[in-house]
Amino acid sequence: MNFEKRKRRGGLNLFSTLKVALRALWRNKMRSFLTTLGIIIGVGAVIAMMAIGAGAKAQVESAFAAMGTNLLIVMSGSTSAGGVRGGFGSQPTLTWDDLQAIKTEISTVKAAAPQLRSSQSIVGEESNWTTQIIGTTPEYFEIRTWPMALGAAFTQSDIDSGAKVVVLGQTVVEKLFGANSDPVGNTVRIGGKPFEVVGVAIRKGQSAQGQDYDDTAFIPMTTFAQNIQSGLGKYIPGNIFVAATSAETTSRAQKDITALLRDRHRIGPRADDDFSIRNLAEIAGAQQEGTETMTTLLASVAAVSLLVGGIGIMNIMLVSVTERTREIGVRMAIGAKPRNILLQFLIEALALAMMGGLLGVALGVGVARWLAVRFGWPLLVQPDVIAISFAFSAFVGVVFGLYPARKASRLDPIDALRFE
Repeated sequence: MNFEKRKRRGGLNLFSTLKVALRALWRNKMRSFLTTLGIIIGVGAVIAMMAIGAGAKAQVESAFAAMGTNLLIVMSGSTSAGGVRGGFGSQPTLTWDDLQAIKTEISTVKAAAPQLRSSQSIVGEESNWTTQIIGTTPEYFEIRTWPMALGAAFTQSDIDSGAKVVVLGQTVVEKLFGANSDPVGNTVRIGGKPFEVVGVAIRKGQSAQGQDYDDTAFIPMTTFAQNIQSGLGKYIPGNIFVAATSAETTSRAQKDITALLRDRHRIGPRADDDFSIRNLAEIAGAQQEGTETMTTLLASVAAVSLLVGGIGIMNIMLVSVTERTREIGVRMAIGAKPRNILLQFLIEALALAMMGGLLGVALGVGVARWLAVRFGWPLLVQPDVIAISFAFSAFVGVVFGLYPARKASRLDPIDALRFE
């Protein structure tokens, strides 16, 4: 009777097998922890790198979204004197007629506006601030996706009349009037001439290069030409900002503008363009691709730690099988079947891996948060990455624990009992 009881106990059910496995791991707490260290580091590194990588990607997207969606920037040609080239924009080649043609003759263009720039001091009632003055048209705010926070943008009638009105960026408002103030209706002086503040643009933030978009003031282009900087006759002393009809048509719009300008400027088939077009979608895509490549590389390197951790689990489980050979023999002698022994050691390996996975998740999220705060990066912890990393750690535990478990389950009970 007692033999039958021992035999039933030797078989053990799943819950009992789990208790035995966890008890065995608890007896060697430090060894168990060191064994899981590779899993902890691997899972933590994968989560941290993917979180920071996703944050960096979002930062790139945000920076280019702040410039305006579907945006193309058309710049004038470059000067060349004595073999020295001045770079695009140094030689006026774009005309006001070119701007009108781009707006009316290309179906893939939604809107186009000039951007005339000058650095000027703006004087308020009690303070002054030197900032960038941009002369443009109302379409510019549509192209840049830049609505007003207060007041309204200037209108086409302001362009036609050369009205002395100005739209201020948030940084300029803070410097002249203080934070959270409403300057609409006030008068400021630009170039010594009075301008009425008609609007305050919403906050745009910084570019990827650190340029403060909000440190800007906007005035009608005709007012700019009359009061800030004399024009160049038929030539535009600046750039042309163009919005394509959609993200899908941006590249097509770039080709259409290129063909139009080459035809208008009578550029031969083999001659170089006397203008340049920047496609911000392509620049953003290239930066995102580079960010994703780096993130994947770092995550792949981190994933190697998981494999190293799995090898560590296999190693320690093999040692455990050797140390507990006599125990295995006793259990088999009183009725434990090979599948019970196999299950016990698999559960031990799985428990080690899952414990490492949980600690790795905590480590990865913690490191990602610390890096984000330390370097001012955005943080995007992805639940799917956490779930996949944890599941992979469990998979590693099963795969690398299978061989030691099979070895333990195939021991001969008599040889195991004789083992010293």
